[in-house]
Formats: sequence, C-alpha cells, structure tokens
Amino acid sequence: MTNGNYILRQVARYGLIYAIVTLFAVFAALPFFQMLVIAFKSDADFNNPRENIPFWFNEAPTNEHLTYLLEETQYLTFIWNSLLIGVFVVGITLVFATPAAYSLARLTGRQGERLGILIFLVYLIPPTLLFIPMSRVVSFLELQNSKWALVVIYPTFTIPFCTWLLFGFMKTIPKDIEEQAMVDGYSRFGAMLRVVLPLALPGLLTVVVFSFMLTLHEYIYALAFTTTSSEKPISVGVTTELVRGDVFFWQSLMAAAVFVALPIAVIYNLFLNRFVSGLTMGAVKG
Repeated sequence: MTNGNYILRQVARYGLIYAIVTLFAVFAALPFFQMLVIAFKSDADFNNPRENIPFWFNEAPTNEHLTYLLEETQYLTFIWNSLLIGVFVVGITLVFATPAAYSLARLTGRQGERLGILIFLVYLIPPTLLFIPMSRVVSFLELQNSKWALVVIYPTFTIPFCTWLLFGFMKTIPKDIEEQAMVDGYSRFGAMLRVVLPLALPGLLTVVVFSFMLTLHEYIYALAFTTTSSEKPISVGVTTELVRGDVFFWQSLMAAAVFVALPIAVIYNLFLNRFVSGLTMGAVKG
C-alpha cells in the first residue's frame, strides 16, 4: 500500500510538471502558429473576425499574400542584406571582443571586473544619443544609404555587450591549464588559442547568437542610414514596404515574420545546451 501511494504521488507530481511545461510550450508556440495561419488567410476570412474563427481557416487558404511578398517586394534582398550585415558584424565582434575579454579576465588583476562593468555600461547608452556622432562618421566614410554603414555602426554596441558577456566565461576557466601550456612551450597567445578558446566555445557561440540577434532586431540606425530598398535589412525593409500609410498588408507581414523567426528559433534551440553547460569541461581542478 505504501509503494502504491508512492507511485501515485510520483505520477501526480510528474503529471503536474508536464502539464505546466505543456501549457508554457503551447503559450510560447501560439504566436508562431497564429502568424502561420494569418499568412495564408484570404482577405475575406481575415477581415471578418467577428463571424470567423481567427485561429483557423474559415475559408480555403491562399498563397497570394506569400506570392505578393516574394514577387512584389524585395523580401529576399532584405534577408540577404541582413545575413551579410550579421556575418560581418559577428566576425568583427569576435575579433575585438575575444582578446578584450581575455585581457580583462587574465591581465588586469582586480580591476578587470570593474573595467568589464564600465565597458558594459557603454552598451546601455541609448542609440538616439549616439545618432548625431554616428551620422558624422557615416558621412566621413561616405557610406550614406549603404548597408556597409550598419556594418560600421553595429559593432559599437555588440562589442561592449559581448566583451562583458565573454569576460564572465573567461573567468570560469582555471588559470592552471594556461600555465601548464606555457610551461610546455606555448606563448600566451598560443595558450589562449589552443587551450582557452576551445573551453570557451559555449561563450563564443553565445556571442555569435546574441550579436547576430542584435543586428536583426536593430531598427533606429537601419531606418536612419538606409533609404533605398536594395540596401535595407529585413527589420526596416519589411515594415516600410508592407506598411504604407494606414494600409497594413497583415498577411504578408505575418509571412515575412514567420519565415525568418522559425529557422532562428530552431537554430537557437539546437545550440541551447551549449550555452548553459560544459563551460570548463575537462579543465584542471585545483
């Protein structure tokens, strides 16, 4: 009887846990499902929510809004511009943030944490305060109305944030393994390259994802420094092409959003375990 009660309590416990997790999963997935449904709704179905169920198809689905998005706008160009900007910004961020974080964690002693906080505070400066000096920089480099202006500007806020983020990962790696590598003949740079960076791989992946996400989400600089459709990233291109005055192309907007959000969500979840585990796996413990 005791074993039976224990089993019932365990079933009730795990049943409650799975019920709560399922509720949160449905809540998180509902916006994606709603966007996907709206993307294929006809105008008559979408514009009559009082009589039609808004969460499902009341009339036959149509792909006319997807066709409009791909053929009547430069949606694919927006995606290409965003990918190009993101790749360059991620590369620049890694090149500068990695040695900066390593220096703060290893070469500055007790002042490293304070310097890391000061660097992070640069990320908190509102973009509107930096707009005028950034416009002067863009004008000096003759990059007006160019996606390359964003490649120059975006590292100004990705590098501080990612330096602070990577600094925390670097501090978790014991110094013993570096010292052993240097005793074996490696220089400090060689020890960092061959020992520290492999152990900091979860942090580097986090930096890649966060810096890429920041470039995708940014709107103010992209709106200010790109005016031609062929130069716009997706954050600005979709809204300016599909919102015209008081006319919103809702189905095309939802299609544009879901076809970018779903792949990013899948990729992010594939690397999720890398972000939260194994920071110093195999490190020497002392």
